[in-house]
Amino acid sequence: MSEKSNGFDTVLKTERLILRGWKESDAEECFKYAKDPLVGPICGWPPHTDVEYTRGIIRDVLAVPETYAIVLKETGLPVGCIGLNHNDLASKDDEAELGYWLGVPCWGRGIVPEAAREVLRHAFEDLKLERVWCGYYHGNAKSKRVQEKLGFKYQWTTDDVPVPLMGEIRKGHVNLMTKEDWAEINRRPLREEDR
Repeated sequence: MSEKSNGFDTVLKTERLILRGWKESDAEECFKYAKDPLVGPICGWPPHTDVEYTRGIIRDVLAVPETYAIVLKETGLPVGCIGLNHNDLASKDDEAELGYWLGVPCWGRGIVPEAAREVLRHAFEDLKLERVWCGYYHGNAKSKRVQEKLGFKYQWTTDDVPVPLMGEIRKGHVNLMTKEDWAEINRRPLREEDR
């Protein structure tokens, strides 16, 4: 199962979603959601200002390995983003940080948990990672709930997290899932409230 998407050819699929690399041709759809002030700022980035800005973000930021457009199978169009990356939180070779955002019209439909379960499966089974970190800024109740549904475990809170793209300092919460946690979670049936 491989489609070429701007140099990154991993494609993951779930019941309702296709997770694939970003393409510059996704710019108009991405802009529809990324311009919304309810989306970017809570994640730490400003709303997109125009389609060309979005195209540049796709080219320079999103079109990298392990960053996926969340595409609805029913429409074939991207509605958000999910990915694994290395940074200060996940600096070792056997770990990554999970990040995600979703367009407002798709909130409350279980799309991010569905996408994240497949990305976590890929992280632990295909990429052989040992740890996946995930965080959220204080006040982002939706992101907190997603991480709880997935089974991430709380690690710490920091009061002075720099948010350079917003020129702010925020309180941030950090959670962790280990390979052992993932194995344990997958031995249990998925509860309806965790979908």
